[in-house]
Amino acid sequence: METTYVWLIILTLAAATFATRLSFMGLLAHVQLPRLWQRALSYVPPAILAAIIAPQVFPVVQNLPTFDSPRLIAALVAFAVAFHTRSTLATVCVGMLVLWGLQAVGGVGAG
Repeated sequence: METTYVWLIILTLAAATFATRLSFMGLLAHVQLPRLWQRALSYVPPAILAAIIAPQVFPVVQNLPTFDSPRLIAALVAFAVAFHTRSTLATVCVGMLVLWGLQAVGGVGAG
């Protein structure tokens, strides 16, 4: 692929991302959203985080879900932390520390 073509794609995607964010922050900044919308939008960050994490915890091999023990254990611990603390930062930090600890002890699940 030509370098100019790659940069054109990057700039186009950057402009699209900027325009999308501007539409919400710039145009809707002074609009009070209905309470139902506000409540629904509060679920977006956890849903995105779950969508990123779930394929890593339950990878699919030959059309069957597999269980990666260190990742599953770390996810369960992170879920417990999230349930008790309601802190995203604490959940991510504890989950990663547990995962790294299990991988260091067992030497598996690194990939």
